[in-house]
Amino acid sequence: MNVSGRVSTARRLRKNQTDAERILWLRLRDRRLNGLKFRRQVPIGRYVVDFFCADAHLVVEVDGGQHATADETNRTRTLEAMGFLVLRFWNNEVHENIDGVLESILNLLDRSEPPHPDPLPCGEREKSD
Repeated sequence: MNVSGRVSTARRLRKNQTDAERILWLRLRDRRLNGLKFRRQVPIGRYVVDFFCADAHLVVEVDGGQHATADETNRTRTLEAMGFLVLRFWNNEVHENIDGVLESILNLLDRSEPPHPDPLPCGEREKSD
Protein backbone atom coordinates (compact mmCIF):
# COMPACT_ATOMS: atom_id res chain seq x y z
CA MET A 1 0.00 0.00 0.00
CA ASN A 2 1.36 3.42 -0.93
CA VAL A 3 1.53 6.45 1.34
CA SER A 4 -1.78 7.95 0.21
CA GLY A 5 -3.43 4.56 0.73
CA ARG A 6 -2.13 4.37 4.31
CA VAL A 7 -3.32 7.92 4.99
CA SER A 8 -6.78 7.06 3.63
CA THR A 9 -6.83 3.92 5.77
CA ALA A 10 -5.81 5.93 8.84
CA ARG A 11 -8.63 8.43 8.23
CA ARG A 12 -11.15 5.63 7.82
CA LEU A 13 -9.96 3.94 11.01
CA ARG A 14 -10.18 7.21 12.97
CA LYS A 15 -13.82 7.54 11.90
CA ASN A 16 -14.60 3.90 12.73
CA GLN A 17 -12.87 3.32 16.07
CA THR A 18 -13.67 0.26 18.11
CA ASP A 19 -15.25 0.82 21.52
CA ALA A 20 -11.96 -0.09 23.19
CA GLU A 21 -10.01 2.37 21.03
CA ARG A 22 -12.53 5.10 21.83
CA ILE A 23 -12.23 4.45 25.58
CA LEU A 24 -8.43 4.57 25.49
CA TRP A 25 -8.37 7.62 23.21
CA LEU A 26 -10.52 9.58 25.67
CA ARG A 27 -7.81 9.02 28.28
CA LEU A 28 -4.79 9.68 26.01
CA ARG A 29 -5.92 12.68 23.96
CA ASP A 30 -5.09 16.30 24.80
CA ARG A 31 -1.97 15.23 26.75
CA ARG A 32 -4.17 13.74 29.49
CA LEU A 33 -1.67 11.02 30.34
CA ASN A 34 1.25 12.65 32.10
CA GLY A 35 1.44 15.43 29.51
CA LEU A 36 2.38 13.00 26.74
CA LYS A 37 1.15 13.79 23.22
CA PHE A 38 -0.51 10.82 21.58
CA ARG A 39 -1.92 10.60 18.08
CA ARG A 40 -4.31 7.93 16.86
CA GLN A 41 -4.33 5.79 13.73
CA VAL A 42 -0.89 6.91 12.56
CA PRO A 43 0.81 5.52 9.45
CA ILE A 44 4.28 4.20 10.31
CA GLY A 45 6.14 2.37 7.59
CA ARG A 46 3.70 -0.01 5.97
CA TYR A 47 1.41 -0.10 9.00
CA VAL A 48 -1.23 2.10 10.60
CA VAL A 49 -0.81 1.92 14.38
CA ASP A 50 -3.63 2.56 16.85
CA PHE A 51 -1.86 5.10 19.09
CA PHE A 52 1.54 6.74 18.80
CA CYS A 53 3.60 8.91 21.14
CA ALA A 54 6.49 10.31 19.10
CA ASP A 55 8.40 11.72 22.09
CA ALA A 56 8.56 8.28 23.71
CA HIS A 57 8.85 6.30 20.45
CA LEU A 58 5.87 4.34 21.75
CA VAL A 59 3.23 2.47 19.78
CA VAL A 60 0.14 1.29 21.68
CA GLU A 61 -2.07 -1.27 19.98
CA VAL A 62 -5.52 -2.38 21.11
CA ASP A 63 -6.32 -5.83 19.80
CA GLY A 64 -9.42 -7.91 19.41
CA GLY A 65 -9.36 -11.63 18.68
CA GLN A 66 -8.80 -10.96 14.97
CA HIS A 67 -5.30 -9.67 15.74
CA ALA A 68 -3.95 -12.76 17.51
CA THR A 69 -1.94 -13.94 14.52
CA ALA A 70 1.61 -14.44 13.34
CA ASP A 71 1.13 -11.28 11.26
CA GLU A 72 0.80 -9.25 14.46
CA THR A 73 3.99 -10.80 15.81
CA ASN A 74 5.80 -9.81 12.61
CA ARG A 75 4.25 -6.35 12.80
CA THR A 76 5.55 -5.91 16.35
CA ARG A 77 9.03 -7.11 15.39
CA THR A 78 9.13 -4.77 12.40
CA LEU A 79 8.06 -1.76 14.48
CA GLU A 80 10.60 -2.64 17.19
CA ALA A 81 13.33 -2.96 14.56
CA MET A 82 12.40 0.57 13.45
CA GLY A 83 13.17 1.77 16.99
CA PHE A 84 9.70 1.83 18.56
CA LEU A 85 8.49 0.37 21.84
CA VAL A 86 5.31 -1.59 21.16
CA LEU A 87 2.72 -2.21 23.86
CA ARG A 88 -0.38 -4.32 23.18
CA PHE A 89 -3.60 -4.61 25.12
CA TRP A 90 -6.64 -6.79 24.52
CA ASN A 91 -9.98 -5.04 24.07
CA ASN A 92 -11.30 -6.58 27.30
CA GLU A 93 -8.34 -5.14 29.26
CA VAL A 94 -9.28 -1.65 28.09
CA HIS A 95 -12.97 -2.23 28.87
CA GLU A 96 -12.46 -3.82 32.27
CA ASN A 97 -9.34 -2.11 33.59
CA ILE A 98 -8.56 1.18 31.83
CA ASP A 99 -6.68 2.48 34.87
CA GLY A 100 -4.44 -0.60 34.81
CA VAL A 101 -3.79 -0.10 31.09
CA LEU A 102 -2.77 3.52 31.67
CA GLU A 103 -0.58 2.49 34.59
CA SER A 104 1.13 -0.12 32.39
CA ILE A 105 1.89 2.53 29.78
CA LEU A 106 3.35 4.87 32.39
CA ASN A 107 5.35 2.08 34.06
CA LEU A 108 6.89 1.10 30.73
CA LEU A 109 7.85 4.69 29.99
CA ASP A 110 9.29 5.21 33.48
CA ARG A 111 11.66 2.28 33.23
CA SER A 112 12.74 2.25 29.62
CA GLU A 113 14.41 4.37 27.08
CA PRO A 114 13.27 4.01 23.48
CA PRO A 115 15.21 1.35 21.61
CA HIS A 116 17.95 2.62 19.36
CA PRO A 117 16.71 2.83 15.75
CA ASP A 118 19.86 1.06 14.49
CA PRO A 119 20.89 -1.36 17.24
CA LEU A 120 24.23 -3.11 17.02
CA PRO A 121 24.16 -6.86 16.37
CA CYS A 122 24.56 -9.06 19.43
CA GLY A 123 28.17 -9.24 20.59
CA GLU A 124 29.17 -5.97 18.94
CA ARG A 125 28.27 -3.66 21.77
CA GLU A 126 31.03 -1.62 23.38
CA LYS A 127 32.43 -3.30 26.44
CA SER A 128 33.46 -1.25 29.45
CA ASP A 129 36.78 -2.09 31.05
